[in-house]
Amino acid sequence: MLHRLEIAGMVCPDNVFLAPLAGYTNYPFRTMCMRLGAGLTFTEMVSAKGLFYNSEETKKLLYCGEETPKAAQIFGSDPAVMRAACESEELAPFDLIDINMGCPMPKIVRNGDGSALLEDLPRAEKVIAACVKSGKRISVKFRIGVDEAHKIAAEAARLCEGAGACMITVHGRTRDKVYAGEPDYAAIAEAKNAVSIPVIANGGIFSKADFEEMLAKTGADGGMIARAALLRPQIFSEITGRAAPPVGALFSAQLAETKALYGERFAVVFMRKMAAFYCKGMRGAAEAKRKLFAAQTTEEVAALAQEVFGDAEETIEK
Repeated sequence: MLHRLEIAGMVCPDNVFLAPLAGYTNYPFRTMCMRLGAGLTFTEMVSAKGLFYNSEETKKLLYCGEETPKAAQIFGSDPAVMRAACESEELAPFDLIDINMGCPMPKIVRNGDGSALLEDLPRAEKVIAACVKSGKRISVKFRIGVDEAHKIAAEAARLCEGAGACMITVHGRTRDKVYAGEPDYAAIAEAKNAVSIPVIANGGIFSKADFEEMLAKTGADGGMIARAALLRPQIFSEITGRAAPPVGALFSAQLAETKALYGERFAVVFMRKMAAFYCKGMRGAAEAKRKLFAAQTTEEVAALAQEVFGDAEETIEK
């Protein structure tokens, strides 16, 4: 089930991908996941309007370095603005641009973006086609529908391929479920059977067994890891068979790289959040989180992380 995957001439070393995660998939986190075995990683979703209006804060989300291949995700619903974003200098380094048609968050949906496009497929088609005209490789990530009564996975898949997308990622839940419940394997399979482009399955993959079950039940070409990567990035090593450093060593390296790139204050705030994820399921997690969230410098975060994690990977819940 594990194999290299080619997407419109772009070769990924394997078919285990890191999902775009708002607020988390910055460059140090992406590169850590790639070192652990992720075949492709995505930036967090970036506003096309932010790029169009030259927002410096938006641009910061697109920092990339030596990772290869490179993928970014954008969101928006104005075809002209989305195309302009794809043609922007900020997205020039990226090999693949993904369109977000799955975000269920109300503030995104209210603006007609994210999963709102599933309720306006003619507009969605125009958005995808406009992005394709930029000359970039374009993929689309979408949910199987907005609710149980309106599942449109196969229809949406055909629309994406017809508009020129070279890959789709299908989250096997409807928008109203957000992240609750089991993914709908049958709906993902319907999308896979409807198109000839690569299909990546997303939703509910928290272990190697989950990954294998997802691909077996859907026929998908690969799997995308989301929340599980925040809880335990070693999942990529588990699936790909690579050796993984202890969680303490991973955290220390991530902290140092985050500070070097983004500065002291960002590193403190961001790595306190990451520590909270890594603590989940650990004995004494509540007290560990309390101490970590009280830390005010990267030195304090590093010292407390060493105390909490040490070098014992087995302290993290499997």
